[in-house]
Amino acid sequence: MKRFFKHIYLTGRFFTSVSILVLLFIVAYMFPGLLVMVQMLFFVFLGLVMLDFLLLFKQKGIRASRVLPEKLSNGDDNPIEISLQNNYNFTSHLQIIDELPFQYQKRDFGINTELKRQASKKITYTLRPLQRGEYHFGNLNLYVKSPISLVSRRFQFGKDAMVPNYPSFLQLKKYMLLAFSNKIFEYGLKKIRRIGYTMEFEQIKHYVQGDDLRNINWKATAKSNQLMVNQYQDERSQPVYSVIDKGRVMKMPFEGLSLLDYAINASLVISNVALKKQDKAGIFSFSRKVENRVVAERRPSQMNIILETLYNLDTDFVESDFSRLYVDVKRHLNQRSLLLLYTNFETLDALHRQLPYLKAIAKNHLLVVIFFENTELQKLTNKMAKNTYAIFEKTIAEKFIYEKKLIVNELQKHGIQSILTPPEHLTINTINKYLEIKARGLL
Repeated sequence: MKRFFKHIYLTGRFFTSVSILVLLFIVAYMFPGLLVMVQMLFFVFLGLVMLDFLLLFKQKGIRASRVLPEKLSNGDDNPIEISLQNNYNFTSHLQIIDELPFQYQKRDFGINTELKRQASKKITYTLRPLQRGEYHFGNLNLYVKSPISLVSRRFQFGKDAMVPNYPSFLQLKKYMLLAFSNKIFEYGLKKIRRIGYTMEFEQIKHYVQGDDLRNINWKATAKSNQLMVNQYQDERSQPVYSVIDKGRVMKMPFEGLSLLDYAINASLVISNVALKKQDKAGIFSFSRKVENRVVAERRPSQMNIILETLYNLDTDFVESDFSRLYVDVKRHLNQRSLLLLYTNFETLDALHRQLPYLKAIAKNHLLVVIFFENTELQKLTNKMAKNTYAIFEKTIAEKFIYEKKLIVNELQKHGIQSILTPPEHLTINTINKYLEIKARGLL
């Protein structure tokens, strides 16, 4: 019996009706002639309540299920689908309350809808997770009202569902599809003019209009009595490593997502692009020591290994040890590699402390230092200063922005490639730099 009453809820219309009846009884006390009419209204109200109970509890009711993806994509909008089936012989008014994972700290999430008699319906809403890890969903609660709407019946479905939140694999799919659909330039990716001849010989073929005349093979032309040209292909099987700083500087959040998560999402995409370009992709992270290592390979399972490794990566809130990074790179990377180093420098002094190690790494490898613009400071400089305090804030912000540009110049002065990027454009700018390096044959 207790379980039965746990699923009964009184609606706002019920309490409004009760309040009106109480007022009418008070008026009837002062005007006794109205008492019989008020009593009749009271019994009509009781009859409607009983009828509402019978409508809601005598029939099979509502069936529902929550359809969750196999895994969530961090920082992206993930669709969650709710399937509904109305077994009542009347149009039902539904309030859907889905118990979201605790990471959202949202206790007022609800969807109101109507479902016609014996009809089915699908409702989709989106969630944007901002932390990797396990997301536990609670009950899917449905509060159903009949057309009378004095009583509501609760249904519960889908208890205790868990979905892991992985690095942004939706970005990975998006850039793959864009590459195949030739729309990738709309997103900022640019064509890079090929410079020099740092490509591998592939074959000799007949000349067709548009081939580079400088590639004509005169010996083959003389033998076949037709113009023949050498065909080249990009150099392949070059190691490309995403090196992720997981020290405390990478914990800084932008639009809810930490710099570390931006770096992880970009590393996943660039690893996939490198593998599609027939290069070897690998990753490792560092702070106090170097760990989470995936050796650069081209095996079929490489992306799954990288994805699982990135899923478990987190900051440890300590100062990163670049000397340890240099020693590990020198010890384990014997072949010249492209190292995409995701880190962050806020001041020129912070760079100067690590510059000797970066220069030492760049002697044997092609090092690209990727660090972040502070977009909040950029917003601050665009505001109109209305008082002395605002002028002071704006001046300090402009100083920090200028210092970031000095860091880029300092790295260039020592022959180290760099990318200074807003966090939201990190993936695009990293792919651009990789394509530029491949086209120019710098590796």
